[in-house]
Amino acid sequence: MSDVQTPARRFSITPGDFAREYGVLTIIVILMVGLSLISDSFLTARNLLNILNQSAPLAIIACALTLVIIGGGFDLSTGAVFGVASVAAGWIAVHVDPYTAIIAGPLIGLALGTLNGAIITGFGVHSFLVTLATSLVYRGIAILITGGALIPVRIAEFSWIGRGRIGMVNIAVIVLIIFMVIFMVLLNRTTFGRRVFAVGGNEEAAILSGIRTNLIKIVTFSLSGMAAGLAGVIAVSRISMASPQAGIGMEFEAIAAVILGGTSIMGGSGAIWRSVAGVLLMALIGNGFNILNVNPFFKDLTTGVIIVAAVSLAASGKRVR
Repeated sequence: MSDVQTPARRFSITPGDFAREYGVLTIIVILMVGLSLISDSFLTARNLLNILNQSAPLAIIACALTLVIIGGGFDLSTGAVFGVASVAAGWIAVHVDPYTAIIAGPLIGLALGTLNGAIITGFGVHSFLVTLATSLVYRGIAILITGGALIPVRIAEFSWIGRGRIGMVNIAVIVLIIFMVIFMVLLNRTTFGRRVFAVGGNEEAAILSGIRTNLIKIVTFSLSGMAAGLAGVIAVSRISMASPQAGIGMEFEAIAAVILGGTSIMGGSGAIWRSVAGVLLMALIGNGFNILNVNPFFKDLTTGVIIVAAVSLAASGKRVR
């Protein structure tokens, strides 16, 4: 008897596959329905747009971090890069030019991310260790720039990117949407994106295929740094204050969102839109607990349980394959 699968069987989707692909959207829908029934103030345009606006910097970081993790890497320096770029942009806005500051933030992040990638590939050290070390260095640089003090940045030419609106929609949300679309095209419609999947799926096979794996890794870390820099600029322009402590713990939130979105921590699979959905899921959990006035401890507990479930599901799927 032939072992060849029929087309219907070959393309059938198992419950596990569905959960990995659309589980985060399912949970978001359930949360939105539940919170809408509990509170009249949840399902309003103002509240939903506020959730998107508050989530924009983290979602931007998660988009680029998805490339790093799909490529088999890990970036623990995004929070520190966020801090350096934000204080550098704040200082430049005050002492040089606000428009230059908006451009400088992402460029500084790009440079720091490229340095991460160069050290990882040049010395053959695992990205976890390298980015953990550089995060400490970058955090020190942020303190050196400010002397440990806050930098007030109350300049209209700078604050528009974080506080401005087009109609009811914040410019930061528009920037996020554009950024997400660009990264989705980059990952799914370009040779570079296919090579990122190849490097994360099987690096040795990618090398034998002629892919310059080190270059791919460097580019993913460069983009991660640039995203953290852009997010830092948006955050500073929104609160009109640059702090060397900005972004502490942000790297873990971004990694959690990417994992919630179903991207495998072992590399080789993932999607940008699901990472953004992971960010929104975390934001909805926080918003819901605020509306219900519940102890923040239970918010962290709930998020942690969902993350563990997502990782377990991804790992079980990897074993089945």
